[in-house]
Amino acid sequence: MFTTVEAEATVGGIVNDGTLNTAQVQTFKKGFCSVRHGLALIVHLCNFSISTQQMNMSIALPAIVNNTAPPSPPSISTERPPTDFQDNWSETLNEFKAVAAMYDWSPEIQGIILSSLNYGSFLAPIPSGYLAEIFGTKYLAGAGTFTTSVLTLFTPLAADTGVTLLIVLQIIQGIVQVMLLTSQYSIWARWAPPTERSQLITIAVSRSVLASFIILLVGGHLCQTIGWPYVFYIFGVIGCICSFLWFALIYDDPVNHPFISTSEKEYIICSLAQERFPPGWSLPIKAMIKSLPLWSILVFYFSDYWHYFVIRSYLPTYISSVLQANIRDSGMLSALPFVSAGICIVPGGLLADFLLSRKILRLNTIRKLFTAIGVLLPCAFFVSLFWVRSSFSATMAFLILSSSTKSLSQSGALVNFMDIAPRYSALLRGLSQIFSYIAGAISPTVAGFFISQNSEFGWRNVFLLSAAVNIAVLFFYLIFGQAEVQDWAKGRCVPASEQTE
Repeated sequence: MFTTVEAEATVGGIVNDGTLNTAQVQTFKKGFCSVRHGLALIVHLCNFSISTQQMNMSIALPAIVNNTAPPSPPSISTERPPTDFQDNWSETLNEFKAVAAMYDWSPEIQGIILSSLNYGSFLAPIPSGYLAEIFGTKYLAGAGTFTTSVLTLFTPLAADTGVTLLIVLQIIQGIVQVMLLTSQYSIWARWAPPTERSQLITIAVSRSVLASFIILLVGGHLCQTIGWPYVFYIFGVIGCICSFLWFALIYDDPVNHPFISTSEKEYIICSLAQERFPPGWSLPIKAMIKSLPLWSILVFYFSDYWHYFVIRSYLPTYISSVLQANIRDSGMLSALPFVSAGICIVPGGLLADFLLSRKILRLNTIRKLFTAIGVLLPCAFFVSLFWVRSSFSATMAFLILSSSTKSLSQSGALVNFMDIAPRYSALLRGLSQIFSYIAGAISPTVAGFFISQNSEFGWRNVFLLSAAVNIAVLFFYLIFGQAEVQDWAKGRCVPASEQTE
């Protein structure tokens, strides 16, 4: 593992107070032609493959099961999509049947299959964060990427063998995916200078919106043309290729990277000099439990992913039932909000880092400002959906605007744990994922209950509850959130004289 002692012993030309030549610093402060930005792109690509695997079952399930169209609610859009969206639902299902096997799974079984990916997710984040801090991320996350990709390739065979085997495979795959997504955050504690942390992390994590866009855009088409098994085959192979890239190009720290220049290595290490931590790894559990800034981040993850899982689970259903689009076209329309979020998430990170590097705003102000914008505007658009449901164009515009503005919170509270405790970044990412998966287990279930009780006003209640949860947690974060490294995350201060030993 990379420590400050190793860094200063390895990189020449750095004095004990963490300064280096100004020209070298300026060389690597600007631009994207650097190893660390290349690292972010590789992480983004690998995360993209994992996110497509997480959504494979959601897009393929309508083609897998032998069902008829669900009934439409009494109040639907009076403004129809273009005429090419009006293909017959049953005709689409017949085309599915012609190219791949179909199974007679009840709605209850379908719900278990869709949620089984999260059944073991509660067990994985903390152990994976701890293992990443102890053993490093390269091999832990790389092996996880390869394992879940191979399991994706075997999903059609598992479905053909029996639903029990499929559910077990989904549970194992979910645990592995959480482990690799959690462990990779420890990389940025050693690679991301504080003034670039927002942009590097947003580049890496923006994979979820891009993956959602791609799988929703092409998944239905693949199911309809060559068969639903190829959704798993194609994205499983992509995941295997990404795992090979991970092993070849990812390194846990700049000290051990074989291709990084000395100047960039010095810049990264000196930028992180203020976050020096003593050798060893201890966990201040009592102080963490009492930390309100930490709790404000964790509960914000819960509220943010409450909104995300409602959108991911029910957006295709909302578009097909309210806007009367078929399976294939509802997937394409559902992809538009995700691509808009993907376009906005990286510029949001760049803007946050610009405001910080130019000292226009303090880091704490930046985190809270971006969080507030990323909650209040999306809630306004989301709640308004019920009252514009009669207009196809207005509904799609509000969905796109909601997702676009929501992405700004990625440069706010969602990356805040890297500010308050970079030493425990992977561990805190694991904790945040626990809260995320709790929201994922609750919010789709609650939304389904509302919709089943009243097909017209159920959607309104779903939108209002999501907004209420997000706004309530926003106020908690604005009051207690901080961006300074917490005392419990600093550890024992190590004098420079001791670090040269």
